[in-house]
Amino acid sequence: MRIIPVPVLEDNYAYVLLDEKTSEAAVIDPVEPQKLLHMVQHLNAKLTSVLITHHHWDHSNGNVELLAKKPGLAVFGADARIPEINYVVKDKEEFKVGSLTVQALWTPCHTKGSVCFFIKDGNDCAVFTGDTLFLSGCGRFFEGTAADMYNSLLHVLATLPVETKVYCGHEYTKANLKFANHVEPENAHVAQKLQWVSNESVKSTIPGTIGEELLTNPFLRVNEPSLQAFTGKNDPIDVMHALRELKNNFK
Repeated sequence: MRIIPVPVLEDNYAYVLLDEKTSEAAVIDPVEPQKLLHMVQHLNAKLTSVLITHHHWDHSNGNVELLAKKPGLAVFGADARIPEINYVVKDKEEFKVGSLTVQALWTPCHTKGSVCFFIKDGNDCAVFTGDTLFLSGCGRFFEGTAADMYNSLLHVLATLPVETKVYCGHEYTKANLKFANHVEPENAHVAQKLQWVSNESVKSTIPGTIGEELLTNPFLRVNEPSLQAFTGKNDPIDVMHALRELKNNFK
């Protein structure tokens, strides 16, 4: 498989997922559809599917224009608020993009209908996480609780193979790492990655990996004594809540 990030809006990412065996393609969160269609055309691929991680306008609003230009596309998601959705995925349900198997993983919290899409192709695996998991961060708890995000991050995404490449919905990594360094200043992995991302030549930080996130993302490290000490909480769900509140106000 081949994954092409497409920067959209101010700091969003949309993606083209290409099955190189069949030249079939899907687009993920195509808020600026013309950019995605141009890339699909450049790849000489056949677009068949649209994968939407959640209903927020900066991820799903391109659907109407896209479907007007390309009628008959399958639009996969887990929220009735997604424009033009025509296939509501069940948790852990699998479907195909060409020869690629895509698994939908329900990850509610940022929205009640947030879903991540996991793809495995031989030794390669990737996950599109929308606004649930960012590199070294996570989304705000708009429609869920700390317990919901704990489950989505620790019981779903953290259980994926460590080599899984993470393709998230926004370029927030530098700000997230500054916060991670603030709450866990002795974490050498965070310091090293913050130094890397602070280099002006680094314009895009994606993809990361699940393995890197387990070392550098405080929201995946809520069971660590260092973060429990920093927040003054023992229960990891309480740590999750405290970290999110701190991040919401971090400058």
